[in-house]
Amino acid sequence: MHLIQLLLPLYDNAGQPFQRCLYDAVREELVARFGGLTTYSRAPAKGLWKEDGESVQKDDIVVYEVMAEAVDRPWWAAYREQLKATFQQEELVVRAQPIELL
Repeated sequence: MHLIQLLLPLYDNAGQPFQRCLYDAVREELVARFGGLTTYSRAPAKGLWKEDGESVQKDDIVVYEVMAEAVDRPWWAAYREQLKATFQQEELVVRAQPIELL
């Protein structure tokens, strides 16, 4: 079993919040495909990274996660590209890790 997490930004590069319907569409897609979804959205997480080696960039993010028996890498690569366009991002983190259900 794998846990797959998507880190989605709450604001565009101008600081404007994204429309709720964008997150609803992601939720509907993931629930339809994986049968469930967990969302961490009550208190936004903070993402920090160095863009040019000096200046620190930041994002408020929401985390969506699903569980899957296997990781369909081509589907996730295409979906990540779609999300990058939707959320106007140069990069968007989608990560997977093996898990053991207890």
